[in-house]
Amino acid sequence: MVRIVRIAVAQCGPIQASEDRRTVVLRLLDLMEQACRNKCDIVVFPELALTTFFPRYYEEERSAMNHWFEQGMPNPSVQPLFDYAKQHSTGFYLGYGEHTSKGHHFNTSILVDQQGVICGKYRKVHLPGDSEYNPHKRWQHLEKRYFQPGNLGFPVWRTMGGLMGMCICNDRRWPETFRVMGLQGVELVMLGYNTPTLNSLGNSESADLRMMQHHICMQAGAYQNSCWVVGAAKAGSEDGFELMAGSCIVSPSGEIVARANTNGDELIMHECDLDLCNFYKQTIFDFAAHRRIEHYQKISSQIGVEPPSE
Repeated sequence: MVRIVRIAVAQCGPIQASEDRRTVVLRLLDLMEQACRNKCDIVVFPELALTTFFPRYYEEERSAMNHWFEQGMPNPSVQPLFDYAKQHSTGFYLGYGEHTSKGHHFNTSILVDQQGVICGKYRKVHLPGDSEYNPHKRWQHLEKRYFQPGNLGFPVWRTMGGLMGMCICNDRRWPETFRVMGLQGVELVMLGYNTPTLNSLGNSESADLRMMQHHICMQAGAYQNSCWVVGAAKAGSEDGFELMAGSCIVSPSGEIVARANTNGDELIMHECDLDLCNFYKQTIFDFAAHRRIEHYQKISSQIGVEPPSE
């Protein structure tokens, strides 16, 4: 049996702080149109795909950042994406800042099905950075200041011909992200990211090293949970800050089968056979046969490192 989902990764070049939603949505629409011309089933956009990466800016009053958030989804600014997706029977993943009706702020992604209906929502769990201004950093990373940790967990949705999951940016660095979805049988994990090319605390990590780390965590997540993993970057020089590219599609074997070549708006595509997940799920990563949960208690009961006593 073959279950093919043709995936398009819509890498975006930089979104400057001066760009309005309409301009950005037109760029996203252009990428979606390219995907539709190539008969893609799902388009994956980046994290915070509608705005610049605003957590790099410090505001004493948090409410001063509210204009970067969406208070409803869909809303008039992004409705053209939903309309086009429905018209052309194309699903999509979209990352954005969410301001809820109860006043909560999340770094959020949604999954929209091929009828233009939101069928899944995820809120970023692993927030990196600081909650206060850090004078030791070359630039700020204030996700903990402007977002609350996600409260929806790592759900998986049966939609568009497979078992679909989502995460966002830093989540990819935590193996628990993929394992929780793997335990639900996930076949395709979509994630968007806005990741600095260099480390804000110094030059100890080269751009090449950081790119390797970026890819290896997605490759490990794909292989160890026998699923496809799709990563979409916002890349390039955004308001003078460099974001890495490296958008890619990873197979259940852990191999990168498609990768972006530029730092700008670029579409990469691959025909993902979801049934390729079955081999590893039924052999080396047959969880029911091989997992030994009696030895894993520390993973869910302990946060920080606790070395054994002397």
